[in-house]
Amino acid sequence: MVNGEFVVWRGIRMTGELTPDRQKSVLAYLRFYQQKHGIAPTVREICVHLGLRSPAGVHKILHRLIEKKILRSLPGKNRSWQLMAGSAGKSMPVFGSIAAGAPIEAIGDCQEELPLDPVLFGSESCFALPVKGDSMIEAHIMDGDLAIILPRTTVISGGIAAVLVEDLFVEATLKIFRRKKDRIELHAANSAYAPLVFEGKDTARVSIVGKLAGVIRRVG
Repeated sequence: MVNGEFVVWRGIRMTGELTPDRQKSVLAYLRFYQQKHGIAPTVREICVHLGLRSPAGVHKILHRLIEKKILRSLPGKNRSWQLMAGSAGKSMPVFGSIAAGAPIEAIGDCQEELPLDPVLFGSESCFALPVKGDSMIEAHIMDGDLAIILPRTTVISGGIAAVLVEDLFVEATLKIFRRKKDRIELHAANSAYAPLVFEGKDTARVSIVGKLAGVIRRVG
């Protein structure tokens, strides 16, 4: 971690196009910076922190957030943006593990709170789980990252999900979920690991906790 800061990684190429994911990344950094320093970051600081090359692109994103009434402009100031009332001060829980049992109800104790609004990732109920190991490195999800989970009991086949498997995992694991008729496959994003396959009645052992909504990387 560098100065207690977080980098938000959303699985997108850093191109010049204006996307909702880019808006969320900039807004997440604005929230964090304002909560830490009491003022907004400059355009240059946003560019440096998020690896964005074009100040013009950041200005477009900020303007879009102002149009959505998430930010307001303060003319004549270098740090001329302010989060609108009701948009600051929210946080997201980080859970240490998920015990075997009913997926959502079995979430363990909250280990810490991230200074990020879970709505940035799609829902007030989003939460974070620490990533352990290297099974998802080919999806650019590393050991020590925080996986942001949107609670769901189903996911689209081929999507990345947090799952529990009865009599196999005592904690949730992040896997690519594939369903084929009466067969469930859990794939790692690492060619060194073979998929886990469940057929027939064994498919009932697999419980979906939620789908991956994003990843937060602590740097340093």
